[in-house]
Amino acid sequence: MIRKIRNLTKPQTTDVIGSTEERTSRQDAILSNDSNTTLLKYRNSDTISDDIEKEQAVVVESVEDDSPYEEVRAAVRNYDEDLPCNTIRAWVIGLFLVTIVAAFNTVFSMRAPSISIGSFVALLITYPMGRGWDLIMPKRVFKTFGIEWSLVPGQFNKKEHVIILAMVNVGGGVAYATDIFLAQITRYKFDFGWGFAILLTLSTQCLGFGLAGMCRRFLVWPAAMIWPGTLVESTLFNTLHDQPKDVEANGWKISRQRFLMYALIGSFCWYWVPGWLFQALSIFAIPTFIAPKNVIINQLFGGKNGLSLLPITFDWTQIAGYLGSPLIPPWHTIANTVFGTFIFGIVVTTAVHYGATGSWYTSYLPITGFETFDNTGKHYNISRILDDRHRLDVSKYEAYSPLFMSTTFALGYGLSFAAIVAAIAHVVLYHGKETIHRMKAARNQEDDIHMKLMKKYKDSPEWWYLTLFVVMLAMAFASVLAWDTGLEWWAFLLSIIIAVVCIIPTGIILATTGVGIGLNVISELIIGYMLPGRPIAMMIFKTFSTITVGRGQGFLEDLKLGHYMKVPPRPMFWAQVIAAIWTAILQVAVMYWALGAIDGICTKDAPNQFTCPQASIFFNASIIWGVIGPARMFGPGQLYSGLMWFFLVGATVPVIFYFLNRRFPKSFLSHVCWPIIFNGSTLPATPLNYFAWGIVGFVFNYHIRKRYFAWWAKYNYLLSAGLDIGLAFCTLLIFLTLSLTHTKAPNWWGNTVHQNTMDFKNTAIQKPVPDIGYFGPSTWH
Repeated sequence: MIRKIRNLTKPQTTDVIGSTEERTSRQDAILSNDSNTTLLKYRNSDTISDDIEKEQAVVVESVEDDSPYEEVRAAVRNYDEDLPCNTIRAWVIGLFLVTIVAAFNTVFSMRAPSISIGSFVALLITYPMGRGWDLIMPKRVFKTFGIEWSLVPGQFNKKEHVIILAMVNVGGGVAYATDIFLAQITRYKFDFGWGFAILLTLSTQCLGFGLAGMCRRFLVWPAAMIWPGTLVESTLFNTLHDQPKDVEANGWKISRQRFLMYALIGSFCWYWVPGWLFQALSIFAIPTFIAPKNVIINQLFGGKNGLSLLPITFDWTQIAGYLGSPLIPPWHTIANTVFGTFIFGIVVTTAVHYGATGSWYTSYLPITGFETFDNTGKHYNISRILDDRHRLDVSKYEAYSPLFMSTTFALGYGLSFAAIVAAIAHVVLYHGKETIHRMKAARNQEDDIHMKLMKKYKDSPEWWYLTLFVVMLAMAFASVLAWDTGLEWWAFLLSIIIAVVCIIPTGIILATTGVGIGLNVISELIIGYMLPGRPIAMMIFKTFSTITVGRGQGFLEDLKLGHYMKVPPRPMFWAQVIAAIWTAILQVAVMYWALGAIDGICTKDAPNQFTCPQASIFFNASIIWGVIGPARMFGPGQLYSGLMWFFLVGATVPVIFYFLNRRFPKSFLSHVCWPIIFNGSTLPATPLNYFAWGIVGFVFNYHIRKRYFAWWAKYNYLLSAGLDIGLAFCTLLIFLTLSLTHTKAPNWWGNTVHQNTMDFKNTAIQKPVPDIGYFGPSTWH
């Protein structure tokens, strides 16, 4: 719910950069450690080196004409280079890469743990692709209908690189709407068909773009709208394309390119071990191997459905699959996350599970997991409470069972309540004055150097974005009203109004502080009370209100990146639009292919863990918020009514720590960030995933960064990319050559020992169902 943010430390000075050499040193832009600030810390290192002569020729006259913000001055060039970007090279590489990334991410989002190719990996692998194009393609100039063109219009440059990355950012992520279709097809057992899927996916993926374009004057053009995440990307683009000299880093002389290749090959070769030959290494829960039938041991030490008090894994998918690479976030973000996992995922979970059997009946349920259960301990049979139109039949519900959740699933909802309120409180307390100042500055501030430089290019007019918005709105209306979704036209309009109203204030907060405030819980709460008993309507309403804002913010961030890198707006517009439309259709096709090609997909017995964890959570949320509704789940006197107190917890705890921080400003309290802490136990990730991620993050982003900074600065991100790419290649090869051909993994102890545990089978439950045949209350409404 809360976007995993890359928080950065505040610089100690705000003076205008007075020399090229100082700018060069400060462009060692490394993500730093302060969770309560969103700026950049710069240290001298060997990682970035500018072409001094080239820059001095431009900068010497304009060094004072720069961004008013130190972090932007240090990361972004204050001049424009005349480089082509709307090239055949950029379009071919961009469309090829976004196709591969979107298809791969769609398929492997259905796996547990999921595997994805992120934008950071795409940024790094695009560079050798572009340089390889230069070596392979002919450099001659062609002439067609009097128009001259070339496949190699000069060396592959940073503006083309930005265009390609924007396409991947827009289209590479998995469309939120696919979870609706997976829930419909695999859980509710009906399918509206390809027409509905394409219309809904296109509209949910592109509505936000139209909205974003009309908000550029508020969220992109003003200098006050910094968008901290773009500063790291800007520096990486400059680093790659300025060809820094490879120098020794803590005794290591190997080039960056060679190091990346070694990391990639090593990751590819190693994953054959935990992925195929010795699968117990993936979740190496030794206590459960020794006592496979002991309930408490499997609950406390199990890595799949337990608390993983001994978190050992040799599988990069377990470490980085759900949370992303631990080599990327700053240490204090990692520390806050792991602290939240320990407090809420371990301490509070064990206290509730072993001490609250009288209220949540936890003795009859698993301790972790995202499945829902009835009062006989079986999976909740949604078909027993629905009518022919897939809506709640109250009489059937009262005759069947209330809904029960595992301890961590229930606490996860409470933490999500706390996190959304804590995020608002955090922004108001720590960034309130700054945000208000920048909002005023955005309205009154004169154009900074970047806006002045961008005015030389033709802008993409607002009517383009408005037309796109209207077309996509029409598609959205068609998808909602032409099929029996249960979503009334006025409720659909309300979801769009929520998005329109929220995109600017949440965008300002995200652009100035780096803290993203999600709307999914609020959206679920609103539709759950407005249209109770309609699960499909709830899922669609949540998607339009939440994803329209989320996608809009993503588009805006890429537009700001293009703004910083001086990429002309019109090629940027078409790159984003075409990538978004193409991948929306592609992802629907890939999803349907996967449903037909992978036997048992989205079931607990699916091969290679294609259990659709995200779709399962989406489906269970539709039961809780859509079918049964929040009034029956969290209302006064209901089973989980106590979770509503988490709203108060989320509002008060940040206030307390804010004043403690003011009282002890030099203590560790300055690094505490409660929105991240509350978000430290988010399903479907397990404590094993969080703890293993945290351990690796500590080693690289604390120990190595502190002791061997030059090595860290030169190789850390490359190691992360190599591990991710090698894993992706190996997983894809195993999937295509072994999984689809139904080849069985070697049958030996290393591939079976973990399968014989209660943790693996999810049967570690303390008590059997009572003799009366059910547990829980005798009546419910």
